[in-house]
Amino acid sequence: MEAKTIMRTILALIALAAVATPQNSPVGYSDTPVIPGQKWKVHDIDRVHPRQVTPGIDGKPPSDAVVLFDGKDLSKWDNVKNGKVVPAAWKVENGYMEVTPGAGILTSKDKFGTAQYHVEWASPTEIKGNSQGRGNSGFFLMQKYEIQVLDAWNNLTYADGQASALYGQWPPLVNPARRPGEWNTYDILFEAPKFERDKVVKPAYVTVLFNGVVTHHHQELIGRTIHRQIGRYETHGPEEPIDLQDHGDKVRYRNIWVRRIGGYDQP
Repeated sequence: MEAKTIMRTILALIALAAVATPQNSPVGYSDTPVIPGQKWKVHDIDRVHPRQVTPGIDGKPPSDAVVLFDGKDLSKWDNVKNGKVVPAAWKVENGYMEVTPGAGILTSKDKFGTAQYHVEWASPTEIKGNSQGRGNSGFFLMQKYEIQVLDAWNNLTYADGQASALYGQWPPLVNPARRPGEWNTYDILFEAPKFERDKVVKPAYVTVLFNGVVTHHHQELIGRTIHRQIGRYETHGPEEPIDLQDHGDKVRYRNIWVRRIGGYDQP
């Protein structure tokens, strides 16, 4: 064997040994500069570690999610009909719930604000109507800010009213809607507005992924959702219920869950 080949072999073995040998890597530092705007140093050894969360597998929610609908019952919901709260009456079968036209808005018993929201929905397989009269419903954050639910497969309507639009304010960046009867997914990151007395001091912001595609990126809301009008902010609490709209179409929902989002350094 030539000397060069032998040397290459020796170097390769040394490299493999270095990779295989455990290294004593530091778990933090105390002699680094403070990060601007924070109380912590770079790589601070004393900084609070994030809490462990088990991710969902095969469509299941993560371990720290509040599950609002798991396909079994409507125990986490009420209906609001003619301004009155009544027992939930939407149909539940085969792992989904379906709008029962005339039963009223479905409203969550739990309240949420700044959070990560997950909801899956499907418009009716049988196509009826057009524009806003086809597979219409809505996912209302804090009962006031609507992410539009609508059959958007070959269905022309106004841009700020199609599926995943921030209704009446912002159209989605793109339209990744699936065919009628197929399941669509919204993953929503929502920053609730903040008020001081009767004045909004920080507007709401929304990021939406529609079937895994970004349709809104940290988009500012100009106020509550109102049909054919400019919505304004109205003072409300830091957390409010979620509403699912009864618009007269038999839209289906499943796998609804929420993760409240806290600040950094909150284990």
